[in-house]
Amino acid sequence: MEPPRHIVSAAAIVLNDEGELLLIKGPKRGWEMPGGQVEIGESLIEAAIRETKEECGLEIEVTRFCGVFQNVKRGICNTLFIGKPVGGKLTTTPEALDVGFFPIEKALEKVTWNNFRKRIELCLQKESQPFFVDF
Repeated sequence: MEPPRHIVSAAAIVLNDEGELLLIKGPKRGWEMPGGQVEIGESLIEAAIRETKEECGLEIEVTRFCGVFQNVKRGICNTLFIGKPVGGKLTTTPEALDVGFFPIEKALEKVTWNNFRKRIELCLQKESQPFFVDF
């Protein structure tokens, strides 16, 4: 019997000093928060920081763990964090065709892929954390 295989990812909900939310526009899913798979030998926080830098050039500091979304059927665990910019320069990449900080209401309107909007909303509700959502 082969051991189970799972995918673990880390995403960052990045807020600037004006309280605006960072979004990247990916080529497949449209507007979303930066994030991706955790690599071997990497912590969840390190992955959220690395993915944000790779996808949009921004260096962040993770300030809070928010929760987990688990896709049971696909064996995927998505961890979510709050972060703030600490350096780098916002730029487009092949993974982020457009990038920007948006007022929260406008940002939430832009996010249309699956349950990504719900993920962001829960991360912005400190009283609901830590959360665990499985589907």
